[in-house]
Amino acid sequence: MPLSSDPAGAFAIETHGLSKHFGRHTAVDGLTMRVPKGAIAGFIGPNGAGKTTTLRLLLGLVRADAGSATVLGHSLTEFERYLPRVGALVEAPAFYPGLSGRTNLEVLARLGGHPGSRVSELLEVVGLSDRARDRVGTYSLGMKQRLGVAMALLPDPELLILDEPANGLDPLGIIEMREMLRRLAGQGKTILLSSHLLGELEQLTDWLIMLNQGKALFCGPARELFAERVEVVVEAQDAVQLDLVARIAGEAGYAVTREDRVLRIACSAEFAETLNQQAREAGAPDLTIRVREASLEQLFLALLKGDHA
Repeated sequence: MPLSSDPAGAFAIETHGLSKHFGRHTAVDGLTMRVPKGAIAGFIGPNGAGKTTTLRLLLGLVRADAGSATVLGHSLTEFERYLPRVGALVEAPAFYPGLSGRTNLEVLARLGGHPGSRVSELLEVVGLSDRARDRVGTYSLGMKQRLGVAMALLPDPELLILDEPANGLDPLGIIEMREMLRRLAGQGKTILLSSHLLGELEQLTDWLIMLNQGKALFCGPARELFAERVEVVVEAQDAVQLDLVARIAGEAGYAVTREDRVLRIACSAEFAETLNQQAREAGAPDLTIRVREASLEQLFLALLKGDHA
């Protein structure tokens, strides 16, 4: 997939034709993508799309079968040169359940050669100061995720890689996580964030990478993706007229969602401009058509279905 035409700059992550196979299964298939320094990049895809495998490749946890990649200017084969500048939370974090959250972080800080003074600071950052002395075995899933983010921040990383960091968080916790990530990005950190919470990513990210079957469907500024497509909402009392509009959209290659007397079409802005005229010429004059910005979920589903850009 060609990369976005966004002007070239300094990229924290770049991959070119990256592939990984597990037996006959191809988890990552010629993946080409990039993440600019200082961006909050959303990493999106259905289960099995290759997201976690890609993150593990970038972290040196598995070896690529083909292609190349650089992280913070160094090749994947030089992982010892960039990993000290990377913090990561991939899959469920593992802690000593019989030790407190504070003690777990203190142990990890000593093992990693990080200043112990960061522990109190990071417990405050992730909102665990009041439970820092409790055993991790008593923590909820969301609290363990918070502690995992604190662990990832111990090296004061330039690049933060997070796989489903909001897992187990309640709505307030999700808002707090969002605000924390924005503060970290404001400090110049690059964040690669994998999540199924598309509504949350829509609010948070300025760069998007969409994966399916190990390949990138889109890689570029979020504004480019939202500029490409809109949501057209068509209302009519006459079901025959709605059928006609649905057929016009389908023949143009766009997926249509129907709810009673309402059609929703995620389509190009150009198609939206001509749909009303096409419908009237085809015999559907009594329509109410509204055009609005499509949601990230609609855009992602449209790309998965292979609709026109």
